[in-house]
Amino acid sequence: MRFFADCQARVAADLISGRWPMVVLYSLADGPARPGKLREQIGGISQKVLTETLRRLEHNGLVERRRYAEAPPRVEYSLTAAGTDLLVPIRALGDWAAVYADRLPTENKP
Repeated sequence: MRFFADCQARVAADLISGRWPMVVLYSLADGPARPGKLREQIGGISQKVLTETLRRLEHNGLVERRRYAEAPPRVEYSLTAAGTDLLVPIRALGDWAAVYADRLPTENKP
């Protein structure tokens, strides 16, 4: 009998689970961005949730935070090598969704 509790794919899925992690990672694909720019690009995400998501991604080694010693302080976020590599399956999932999303039941559909 096989157990999947410690499956590496499950660990990877846990890193990007939730509503915002993949969106934030994808938003950083074009390079470093400040939180305000990320909120503008993403839309519909509160500052609090964005900050929590960025901290989680940083903790998991997918995003890097860089603080500039300026007045006022400036912070930028960018993808790490692991975050950049994770864009490959994220884009593949987006391609899949472009084909099948309209065929899938959602909360709004009966």
